[in-house]
Amino acid sequence: MVGQVDWPRFVALITSESSRAALELSLRTASAATVACVLLGVPMAVVLARVPWRGMAVIRALVLLPLVLPPVVGGIALLGAFGRTGLLGRHLVAAGVQIAFSTTAVVLAQTFVALPFLVLTLEGAMRSGGQRYEAIAATLGARPSTVLLRVTIPLLAPALASGVVLSFARALGEFGATLTFAGSLQGRTRTLPLEIYLQRETDPDAAVALSLVLVAVAVLIVVLARPRSRGAW
Repeated sequence: MVGQVDWPRFVALITSESSRAALELSLRTASAATVACVLLGVPMAVVLARVPWRGMAVIRALVLLPLVLPPVVGGIALLGAFGRTGLLGRHLVAAGVQIAFSTTAVVLAQTFVALPFLVLTLEGAMRSGGQRYEAIAATLGARPSTVLLRVTIPLLAPALASGVVLSFARALGEFGATLTFAGSLQGRTRTLPLEIYLQRETDPDAAVALSLVLVAVAVLIVVLARPRSRGAW
């Protein structure tokens, strides 16, 4: 039965070829998705928190939509956009670029579901911190880009660290959107959550062992990142 750990076989279960491939792929794609979240999420958070425009409520709702959508629905949306016959996918395929059911699709799916966590964390920190220091820098003649890089982002460092941790953890555990948009190809798109799901049907002991590994990795990431974001937690 699932729920008991087969300790005598534990090492063998988590070091099998499929298990190691799934863990390595998960770590690589979750790291790439986290970088994408930072590159996209920081500007989004700045715009949402600082730009006084009435239509920002709609934009915020679109950014946070993955939080309320079932991951499978998100995967279907990504497939409709980047699939072989999707809105953008058909043009990419014509140019020789295939995204759906590839490792890139895994990164996109993970970014899609993890991005709101970073945006929410940063936007909340910016709103609670106010604009006093930014206003002072602007009155001293600093350009907007200088204010952003030298004042805003350093002040947001603790919140950014927290957002990075949350985004990475969410990307690491992503399942539904990945399965729908990227499929489950060993060594290419089969991440650790997908491997656990498949092993649950064929080898419940392996599923339990891999679940413990996923929990341990997630806890380790949070523990290692906590000293850097102590002011935000």
